[in-house]
Amino acid sequence: MPSKRNAPIASWSDGDSVEGFALLSRKERRQDRNGNNFLDLELTDASGSISAKVWSDSPALEGDYEAHSFVAVRGQVKDYRGRLQVSVQRCREANEADREHGFDEALLVPTTHEDIGDLYSRLERLLQEQVQDPLMRRLGLETLATHGPALREHPAAKAIHHAYRGGLLEHTVSMAELASKVAAHYPELDRDLLLLGVLFHDLGKLIELGAMPANDYTHPGRLVGHIVLGRDLLRERCAAIDDFPEDLLLHLEHLVLSHHGELEFGSPVRPMTPEALALSFIDNLDSKLAQLRELGRGGGGMQYLRSLGRFVLLPAATGEPGEETSSDNEPDQAQLEL
Repeated sequence: MPSKRNAPIASWSDGDSVEGFALLSRKERRQDRNGNNFLDLELTDASGSISAKVWSDSPALEGDYEAHSFVAVRGQVKDYRGRLQVSVQRCREANEADREHGFDEALLVPTTHEDIGDLYSRLERLLQEQVQDPLMRRLGLETLATHGPALREHPAAKAIHHAYRGGLLEHTVSMAELASKVAAHYPELDRDLLLLGVLFHDLGKLIELGAMPANDYTHPGRLVGHIVLGRDLLRERCAAIDDFPEDLLLHLEHLVLSHHGELEFGSPVRPMTPEALALSFIDNLDSKLAQLRELGRGGGGMQYLRSLGRFVLLPAATGEPGEETSSDNEPDQAQLEL
């Protein structure tokens, strides 16, 4: 009998035998040094994700399951070079019959820890109450009315930061609230421009990335990218407002196009206005701290963050809701057919 059944991935630890369900967010066929085929997987649920390997001697090597599908999986958790990974023994695509054994898609799609409805209300309130110019307020509220439903669902990235359902909304709200405080501290900044820049800066990701659970790049996302796609969405929304000032549109376009800060980071231009410079710093700060927050959920101590190219020292994790391990006091269930 597995030591953990249907336990959240965040609760798995070295030596655990695990059995349950996950979202297969990555599946890549590779070869080891001896030329033997193996599969490099990533298993995900609402609590987190973990790397997994299907070695050449595993029956799961030729199983019928693909990336971005829900799977039933059994394996052994091991510590490999300081990181946990699962050696998969069995894996197959989950089906309707598995609902009797605890299969529930809602538990497997990574989602913001914040309340999505509350996030949306906070963003709407910011645009309504803090954007002073009537034309800019109209632009913000009409954009939210048009793209709000997708904004509530979309991730902000494929993997780096806020890469979960509601992640783009969480990132946008966090930036907008910080931008409002920054504008209050630096009165030379135009708060309206800064808040609208926040709203539009990553809006192109609604086209660049597919919604959860797929969260993969679309053809426009790979061929054009979210910065230019976001500029196009901005032009579209401004065109819907009669006689929208061209100089204002140009400044808003610059905010979107320059928000990555440097040419080598993907921005077509560097920030050339105070608001553009502030926006790029706010975006960078929020994304970096979000990465540290996610890394910290896996435990404290010195950990390597690839996107920063350095080790970082993190406080001990305090735990997140829903991270309880499966236990002996749960009703006994028949073992999954894997």
